Amino acid sequence: MSQASKNLATGLAFAIVGAIAFSGKAIIVKLAYRYGVDAVTLIMYRMLFALPLFLAMAWWASRGKAALTRRDWLGVLGLGFSGYYLASFLDFAGLAYITASLERLVLYLTPTIVLLLGLLFYGRRVSRAQIGGMLISYAGVMLVFGREVSLAGADVAWGTLLVFLSAVSYAIYLSYSGELVRRLGSLRLVGLATSVACLFCILQFVLLRPLSAAQVAPEVIWLSLLNATACTAVPVLLVMMAIERVGAGMAAQAGMVGPMSTILMGVWLLGEPFTGWVVAGTLLVLAGIFVFGRAARAAAD
Repeated sequence: MSQASKNLATGLAFAIVGAIAFSGKAIIVKLAYRYGVDAVTLIMYRMLFALPLFLAMAWWASRGKAALTRRDWLGVLGLGFSGYYLASFLDFAGLAYITASLERLVLYLTPTIVLLLGLLFYGRRVSRAQIGGMLISYAGVMLVFGREVSLAGADVAWGTLLVFLSAVSYAIYLSYSGELVRRLGSLRLVGLATSVACLFCILQFVLLRPLSAAQVAPEVIWLSLLNATACTAVPVLLVMMAIERVGAGMAAQAGMVGPMSTILMGVWLLGEPFTGWVVAGTLLVLAGIFVFGRAARAAAD
């Protein structure tokens, strides 16, 4: 096997494993909620355990590099707040009301939100194929959403809104991170921004909860540790390494296993229903994102 083939195979493996690991986050959060913990406390523990890993990532990527300017730090603070703190908190809060399957499908709409933000703030052109892909994806989400509302009631609407706002918050991060990525590098920016987000989450707990709220079931501690490592820090590195080997486009396509892996883990570990509605909605979302991504690459060329 040639070196190019080895890099391709390794890169695709990293992307697939990273996508599955990212998807496990929702499963772990749903499992932790069974022990009576709330979103503020749960995300505090996740970020507390992840903080040393992200600080190490930031230190490693900063070796031999110029110090950050005041403007750089302001950018890191803003992106850390939007892309990792606010997006993560809204996602955790929404998962208290909806299934992991619906959560993953809503988050998968993030690229379409990035496009809409570009249209709204920069007047960027949107092709008919991109609009078609968006409509297919949103139809898939609405299919699953409508089914869950009919079964679980109005709380599903509130949870879906929270997760959608999480996707909007992360889309804002993606839209405005380009300049800082070019100046600082992707790994350094991710390490710094996520470290900032960890501090925001810990501060939020200190301000909103008594210290006695940190006394949780041992299972919550172990689940949070697993979430911080296997479903947060490790997939970030895997996706970065995948992009280095196969490029962002192919890594994104390989990452389409994410929603399906969430559904399967939800059925296996959470006992969530595996129905034709969920399958149909998932296939529509994946098909729409595929059409949307292909049209976006064609427009870029």
